[in-house]
Amino acid sequence: MTSADLVLPPTDQQTPTAALLQAPDDQSLEMAIGDVHMLLEQHGYVVAVYPTGIAPAHERRLHAVRSVLESDRIALLKVDLPPLGVAVLVRQLRQLSICDFSPGVVASAARLLSHYIHAGALLHSVTRFDRVPVDLRTHAKSWVPGSQFAVVAGPDPQLVKVGPKAELPTGPEFATHLLVAKGQSQSEWVTQTLAPAWQVQSLHEAALPSGSSAWWGTGKLVEFAAYLPDISVLYQLVASVRRDNCHWCGMELIGDRCGFCSSPLPAAENRTHSAGVLSQGALAPPRS
Repeated sequence: MTSADLVLPPTDQQTPTAALLQAPDDQSLEMAIGDVHMLLEQHGYVVAVYPTGIAPAHERRLHAVRSVLESDRIALLKVDLPPLGVAVLVRQLRQLSICDFSPGVVASAARLLSHYIHAGALLHSVTRFDRVPVDLRTHAKSWVPGSQFAVVAGPDPQLVKVGPKAELPTGPEFATHLLVAKGQSQSEWVTQTLAPAWQVQSLHEAALPSGSSAWWGTGKLVEFAAYLPDISVLYQLVASVRRDNCHWCGMELIGDRCGFCSSPLPAAENRTHSAGVLSQGALAPPRS
């Protein structure tokens, strides 16, 4: 991980922690190379997950380290999820890392699992928010004192003005837990209205990631992420997908793109996913 506040506590004693790949201002290139080299020696492979909002210098550092080490055992996964959603995804990959999946399957599973994380926020203003299209009328409403907006960035982008009859039209179709992180907002809408509407099985709290205010365009927010908590369901979900070998680097993968070298599968090799994995909703995994 590229930020310590994106490393959530483990859900059990078996889930390993994550290593921190620090920013250039916090660590020299020589030290960074040494740390990653040590991780490779200890574990064999490194799967580095980082959000799209990362500083360009930090992203360049990651690629520089991989280039200097000339290693095909380092996967760099840039994830287009809000910060709390990234933290949830990283924990799920940590859970899967102790299963009998190869490093290539774990790395390519990130794209699949991202489709099952409903990541959003309650915002008190959308004037500086550009992750989901916001029309002029909604922008004008955001200037009205007391306005609140419910936004889901993925898997299906949604934005509604919070009111007595407002609801997000699309929620999870399977059993989830809800992780909530409060910023400079005292609103209870997420826990008192959204959670019952989405029929979440359990609520959990976390500290707001440092990058959340910049990602959402305001510090006055409550960020949330609904996710699959059960390792057995995650395992079945990933195991149900056809496995192939990357024609470029040879790593095992699921979906249509290698997690290590980013090479896509030739079109003729693309396969549909198996159905009937999740316990509720009879939802088949989308293409990753």
